[in-house]
Amino acid sequence: MKVSRKLVDRYGPWALVAGASEGLGAAFARALASRGMNLVLVARRKTMLDMLASEYRRLYHIEVLCLEIDLSMPEFLVKLHSSLSGLEVGVVVYNAAFAPVGDFATMDPADLLRVVQVNVASPLALVRSLLPPMIGRKRGAIILMSSLAGNQGSPRLTTYAASKAFNTVLAEGLWHELRGRGLEVIVCCAGAVRTPGYAKTAGSDAPGALDAEFVIERTLSALGRGPRVIPGFINQVANLVLSRIVPRRMAISIMAGSTKNLAADGARKKETGAS
Repeated sequence: MKVSRKLVDRYGPWALVAGASEGLGAAFARALASRGMNLVLVARRKTMLDMLASEYRRLYHIEVLCLEIDLSMPEFLVKLHSSLSGLEVGVVVYNAAFAPVGDFATMDPADLLRVVQVNVASPLALVRSLLPPMIGRKRGAIILMSSLAGNQGSPRLTTYAASKAFNTVLAEGLWHELRGRGLEVIVCCAGAVRTPGYAKTAGSDAPGALDAEFVIERTLSALGRGPRVIPGFINQVANLVLSRIVPRRMAISIMAGSTKNLAADGARKKETGAS
């Protein structure tokens, strides 16, 4: 229990996980609960949240608040803030993402705008709203989930990749702004992660595919060493090659080869942990 108390003492008693109903979000919640943190679980599927909450309460003897919130709706903060009154949220994990697959020119414009809302506007609004109390307490942590797809253009994931590039750069800037105020910021640039959403989209493991638990342990361990963590040796090598060694045009072509077989139908409705 010593490790658990250390995390609570470092950041505060409550952690909020946005996009918590399955996959990485649910695994993040479990990892934080095992370290003694109370949880605010945010997603659209309340039934799944309630099931996870029962498990976490039973196993870890913590408090869990489940919030049925659609992060694609710009007004989501109104419900969120009314539910958080009186809670000291010390850790914020934004894991939710919408990732439609296919050629940009043939996609539903509504889906493209939803990518911007869920992946860009909502994490921006959420972090901005929860930062001032953390700054006042001089402790807290922000974790944004990004992707190696955002390191260069990623055909058939064009809008998703662009949104992840935004999250990476946002976290890096925040890391520097807040490092002298007692707050820690990290962005996790993950490669392929074995989650239900990934299984529907890819069908089989890509090189360097990792279990969600491994990704989360590496991310939590990297807090305080930010601004960025890339879990997995193969992913680190791939990042080095694509960002530093090969020309940009070649990096994009390599990404095109890795995304050409993604299933559009399986990924079109994918909203990691938030659907």
